[in-house]
Amino acid sequence: MESRRRRSALTLSAVAALVVAAPLLTACGNDARPGAAAVVKGDRISMAQLQSRVGAVRDAQRGAPQGEQLIKQSGQLTRATLDGMIRDRIVQQAAKDSGVKITRRDVGRARSQIEHQAGGRKQLEATLLRQQAIAPDEIDSRIRMQLRVEKLASKEGIDPSSPQGNQQLNAVLAKTSKAMRIDVNPRYGTWDAGRSTLAGAKTPWLRDLSGAAADRKQQL
Repeated sequence: MESRRRRSALTLSAVAALVVAAPLLTACGNDARPGAAAVVKGDRISMAQLQSRVGAVRDAQRGAPQGEQLIKQSGQLTRATLDGMIRDRIVQQAAKDSGVKITRRDVGRARSQIEHQAGGRKQLEATLLRQQAIAPDEIDSRIRMQLRVEKLASKEGIDPSSPQGNQQLNAVLAKTSKAMRIDVNPRYGTWDAGRSTLAGAKTPWLRDLSGAAADRKQQL
């Protein structure tokens, strides 16, 4: 009898442990992974990582001319930053799957060209901070992502400058997005795998990093 009681007690304990542990196996959208802003292909983007990226932008904005205005204009910064962090991982995976490689030299050359178009390093930093809320330390990372997307487009025969170029790119990258099992903490919304973006966001895959196009629009 004593042995049976022990076995029963152990069985009940095991069941209780499974009941408690079960929520931990669900997605972070149900707050199953404390401290996760999102989970991408099993890897966490932690709240700390997200807030660090956001904090770098806010610090740069505060130190810029008209800093208060920049902050007001980027009210959805946390959500937009998370969207960018997830999309960067999608592009990395798609590039890996397609054999696309970008070297430091590639990034360096592209940065030199973009800085020249923008009117110098300081001007580039100011432009990207103002127009796209990119902190100076993140510029190389954004250039690398841009180069990966351009090479992917070339491999797929997509003309990024065409009116439908971004839609075609999205169709290609959506396949990768769907395969990566992306789950977002509900406080930031939901992930739209078909559009490879946080629901409601409208961010093109390729953007003018020099800011020249945006400046021309302001002059017209």
